Amino acid sequence: MAAAATFLLRHRQSLLRSPKLARSSHSLPDPPKKISSPLAHQLQQSKWLARFPHSISRKCKDFEFSSPSAISSNRSSSPPRFGFVSWYLGMVKTRPVATKTVTAALIYTAADLSSQTIVSIVGGSGEGYDLARTLRMAGYGMLIVGPSLHFWFNFVSRVFPKRDLLSTFAKMALGQTVYGPTVTALFFSVNAALQGESGSEIVARLKRDMVPTLLRGVMYWPICDFITFKFVPVHLQPLVTNSFSYLWTIYLTYRAGLEKVDEVGV
Repeated sequence: MAAAATFLLRHRQSLLRSPKLARSSHSLPDPPKKISSPLAHQLQQSKWLARFPHSISRKCKDFEFSSPSAISSNRSSSPPRFGFVSWYLGMVKTRPVATKTVTAALIYTAADLSSQTIVSIVGGSGEGYDLARTLRMAGYGMLIVGPSLHFWFNFVSRVFPKRDLLSTFAKMALGQTVYGPTVTALFFSVNAALQGESGSEIVARLKRDMVPTLLRGVMYWPICDFITFKFVPVHLQPLVTNSFSYLWTIYLTYRAGLEKVDEVGV
């Protein structure tokens, strides 16, 4: 037993003197001690990292230098925000009918105020604004123009889904022969009815105002429709059309503000 114990002790001592185990026991250095000087601390830490295997130090350097660029690239790849425009486009996608309805009401309000201002300046009457008329125009834009434009453009895009020249001209023809006359007749009829005109007076107003209005519309709307149908996505087409209709509505509100037919002797 004593001989066996002596053998085991000698074998253990021989293993501890082995150069391989000595190298493995010193393969990882002790971390650097705290030094008051920052420069000395960086130098000692760099020496400490230099004693690591080359692959470990290279991974540390790659992480050190690549992380800021990765973070900056992620920040730069995030989509930019444009305030009101971004919010409006989001509302068009999430609440299309309500957004287009409010947009049409605001455009018709601005157009009627502009029309009254122009008439006041040119005519020199100096009269105040007719707020009841402005409310009628805003209600027409909200209840008729906004929703009808939404459903009309969706319908036309389903019938003619392409945006080539042939499809564009077909959409323009439908707008000039179907949607335009219908909305114009509704505009004059609803506005006259809200002013208290009778059925015969509304018919007389349509006979007087419809044809001149449609003829002037043929000179204005085809180029607007071509731009809208050819280059604008479907969900933004009502917005573009309402923008074009600002100038057109100034003329429409002027025609709608004329006296009744029997008062001018026509």
